[in-house]
Amino acid sequence: MKVADNLAAIQANIRQACQNVNRSEQDITLIGVTKYVTIERAKEAVAAGVSHLGENRMEGLLAKKAEIESGATWHFIGSVQSRKVKEVIDHIDFIHSLDRVSLAKEINKRAKENSVINCFVQVNVSGEETKHGLTPSDVLSFVESLSQYEHIRVVGLMTMAPYVDDEQILRNTFGKLRNLRDEIEEKGWAHAPCHYLSMGMSNDYMIAIEEGATHIRIGSELVGPYDE
Repeated sequence: MKVADNLAAIQANIRQACQNVNRSEQDITLIGVTKYVTIERAKEAVAAGVSHLGENRMEGLLAKKAEIESGATWHFIGSVQSRKVKEVIDHIDFIHSLDRVSLAKEINKRAKENSVINCFVQVNVSGEETKHGLTPSDVLSFVESLSQYEHIRVVGLMTMAPYVDDEQILRNTFGKLRNLRDEIEEKGWAHAPCHYLSMGMSNDYMIAIEEGATHIRIGSELVGPYDE
C-alpha cells in the first residue's frame, strides 16, 4: 500500500464529486489524518503531497511535528481537554473541536499576545450520545458569545456524520451543518467569518463534498487504518 497511490485515487474522487455539483477542486482541503499510523507513514503522506495533517492526541501531534519539518499545516481534530490546551496551543494551526465556553476561555488565555487561533465549532448534528459537540439549536448563540475572546476566530463548523450506509441520512446531516454555516456567515461577525465546513471522512467524503464540505478528514483510505 503506497500513500501516493491512495492519494491519487482520492484526488480522482474529489474531482468527480466536485464535477457532480459544479464545484472547484480548489475549494477542497484534504486533511490527512495520521493519528493511527507511524511517523514514517506520515512522512510518506507529506512526500506524496499532503500538506495538511490531522491528529487527535497531543503526544502524537508533537512527536510527528518534531520529525516533519516540511511546513505542514497542523489540525487538531480530537476533543481537547481544557487542561491540555497550554501544551498544544503553540503547535497547531486549526482546532476542529471548539464546543464549550470553558475551552474557549482556556484557548483565549493560553494564546500568545497578538495571535489568533483558527477554530471550527463542533456540532453534534446527528444527536448521537457518543459524539461531542453542540446541539444545532445552541450553535448560533454560542458563536455569537465568542466575540468576547480576542484570540479566537471561528473559521467554520465541524461535524461527524453517523457511520451508516444510508446516503439520505448522510446528506441530511451534512446539509444541516451547511445551513447553520450559511446562517452564521450571513451575520458578518468579525470574529466568526465561518466560511468553512469540516465534514466528511474516508467512508463519506464524496457525499460531504457534494453537500458543501471545504475540509475533509481522510485517515484509513489515505494512510491505512493502523501502524504497520
